Amino acid sequence: MTPRWPRRRRGTADGTGVPGGEEHFLSAASVRVRAGDGGVGAGRDVSNNAFGPGSQVFDQRQYHLHPSGESPPVRWPLRIGRIPALASAFQPRAALRERIDATVSSESAAALVLSGGGGVGKSQLAAFYAAEAVRGGTDLVLWAPASDVHQVIAAYAHAAALVGAPGLRGVRPEEDAEAFLSWLATTSRTWFIVLDDVTDPAGMEEWWPESRTGGVGWALATTRLNDARLTGAGRRRVDVDVYTPEEARDYLSGRLHGDGCDHLLDEAADGLAQELGCLPLALGHAAAYLINQGTPCAVYLDRFRDSGRRLDQLLPPEGDTEGYGRRVATGLLLSLDAAQRSEPQDLAEPALALVALLDPAGHPHALWDTEAVLSYLTHFREGAYVKRRWWRRATPPVPVTAEEAHAVLRTLHRYGLITSDPRDELRAVRCHALTGRAVRETVVEEYGISVSISAARGLLAAWPDSDDVSPDLGVVLRANTGALARHAGADLWHPLSLPVLNRAGRSLAGYHHATESIAYNEWLIEQNERHLDANHDSTRLARDRLAFSYREMSRHQDAIPLMERNLSYAERELGWRHPETLAAAGFLAFSYRMSRLHEEADPLEERVLAGIEGLSGTSHPSIRLARVVMANCLNLAGRPEESVAMGEELLAESERTLGEDDGETVLMRAILARYYGSADRPDDAVAMQQQVVAFHQRTDGPEHPASVKAVARLAYWYMRAGRTDEALSLQEEILASRGVTFGPEHPFTLEARFAYAQSLGQLGRMGDAAALLADVLAVQERVLGPEHSQTMNTRLVAHYFRLKAADALGQDLTNELTTPPDD
Repeated sequence: MTPRWPRRRRGTADGTGVPGGEEHFLSAASVRVRAGDGGVGAGRDVSNNAFGPGSQVFDQRQYHLHPSGESPPVRWPLRIGRIPALASAFQPRAALRERIDATVSSESAAALVLSGGGGVGKSQLAAFYAAEAVRGGTDLVLWAPASDVHQVIAAYAHAAALVGAPGLRGVRPEEDAEAFLSWLATTSRTWFIVLDDVTDPAGMEEWWPESRTGGVGWALATTRLNDARLTGAGRRRVDVDVYTPEEARDYLSGRLHGDGCDHLLDEAADGLAQELGCLPLALGHAAAYLINQGTPCAVYLDRFRDSGRRLDQLLPPEGDTEGYGRRVATGLLLSLDAAQRSEPQDLAEPALALVALLDPAGHPHALWDTEAVLSYLTHFREGAYVKRRWWRRATPPVPVTAEEAHAVLRTLHRYGLITSDPRDELRAVRCHALTGRAVRETVVEEYGISVSISAARGLLAAWPDSDDVSPDLGVVLRANTGALARHAGADLWHPLSLPVLNRAGRSLAGYHHATESIAYNEWLIEQNERHLDANHDSTRLARDRLAFSYREMSRHQDAIPLMERNLSYAERELGWRHPETLAAAGFLAFSYRMSRLHEEADPLEERVLAGIEGLSGTSHPSIRLARVVMANCLNLAGRPEESVAMGEELLAESERTLGEDDGETVLMRAILARYYGSADRPDDAVAMQQQVVAFHQRTDGPEHPASVKAVARLAYWYMRAGRTDEALSLQEEILASRGVTFGPEHPFTLEARFAYAQSLGQLGRMGDAAALLADVLAVQERVLGPEHSQTMNTRLVAHYFRLKAADALGQDLTNELTTPPDD
């Protein structure tokens, strides 16, 4: 049954933003800045600022993996990146180009920056110069999107591989990017680089290209910013404004003539150009409407003026100091009307409303196959939401199919409202940030809370059970969740939308995301307490995740207050004997143990164990969780045989009630193997872990991350059992596999290198182990940070192996091991 989505009444949406505390959330920092009436708002420093009432800035940083590999032989000339095609009626803008050429030639600029508002044609000018460089036979022409510094780094790293830059390692994108800049500075090859849409001057500071060999290359950047840091170090700026009236009319004339629609150009053309503010982006939308609808300029101008009066109420002039937003939004709306009437009819507007709430950098096509999005489109097909008559004769809507959903994306693509590229698996559907903003301000509110609910449910449905299957997909989905949180505001805290926020938090679980997880869950707790309640289920889950991430960063003292708060709520609202209360108490006891607060842990553990015994036979999942946590506590307390007994009991119960191949049963086997190891029963640990490996390889395949992790653990137990040859063989296979799959500096690969070094040390090869751990430690300090728990553990073990290698072990070994290596 299709849900009945409510439409929102006209009014002002809640503009809840994502605060600066989210700076590590979703592998990208995201900061929203708003300026009130007549105000100026700045984000962090002057690099992130909003001028004028209603203005806002989004500052996003994203992290990308850079797989290594051998570069093919260099074949000159090289063309890197997708240079945008010139508009059908591209305007040469001779006067502006004369200023640009004069600036480049007379001032010998290290780089030229084209600065101007959105939609004034900066990228088209850059594309013109890039095409000119291609025609002139320039050896290297590179086009790099620069709205995120990491996009520039990725493009440079890719270019480094293609040109064979000295110093290329294929390990870290930043290092390869630096190698490329060094190559540019010294090469005798001619080059031309475009950095399109620079938004972070501070972040770009070290990534500007330059030539030190007589000016054989130059760079051209585009930006909406007017910031002094963009013109430092020899860079020069040229301001780009809208078309002149003559250029605007020539554009309309050329565009209509190119499509055989000269008859549409009438005496109202100049008036239309003036009404559109001579803004290239708005003129492009208007021309598309004229051509597709066969509408003369005079008729379009009348419609535009009528729509303008209505849109003035939605987008008041004082909300846009430059005067471009209203006109762009109006032109966009008229083009959207034409798309709405195209096949499949009546779906373009609701589809664009949903796209506008997501990350402008793109989201997967798979989102448009989900039931949530298809139900949303079905509901807003014409006739689905009209007011029902009392006799209820309204015809049920015809369900929208996935084929129709993808067809409407192509329609929006054809009208220039979005980019839909099926070849890009992860970011196939993209929407220009300016277009997205215009849609949100004029269209989205017509669809009420339903559009944010559908986007959230669609993202959730597209999310795999484990991010290990596709780490890059996890990055994209988290980025889209962040964008949705910024754009939907309080609407996202609807009960139907809320699960996607928790899924994003769960996506950040694991020590390699601990820093980002802390920032995200701190932000989510703050927002939950604002929109929901301090003790809402989602808030308490976020506290659990935050406490876990604190522990991963060895911040056990920070985790304890969170657990105490959750326990206090559970005990007050549910009572001590409730399963959820016992689980919360178990987690608190575990935190006490990890913080070495054994005096606090002992009585609490006894209470939990007594409570568990009193609920014997209860099948509540929280009771099973509490028992697992208590088994861990007993293990930490030096009572391994008791943890083994509890683990065996839990496994037998899980096999009986859930089945031998249930995921929880398999996890319990892996946990029990660890208990066996703590109880000095390595042979039993090996036998149990072999069952875990067999399950994952049978169900997931040998290359699946879960299988690789299980095999790595089996190698550890082999070593503990004295089966060293088998252990080393498995570890070498894992190390080679992870290096290829994830890259040499990924946390999974570092795990494998650490385990292999430990095995070498146990075999007496202390020098080899110490050398390998020194390399691992250097990477961890750079990638994870010096205070990360894994980094600190590696530092301690490396210190131990260095002492062993130097025959420095003695009676004061304990003191030596607890002394930081630097001391």
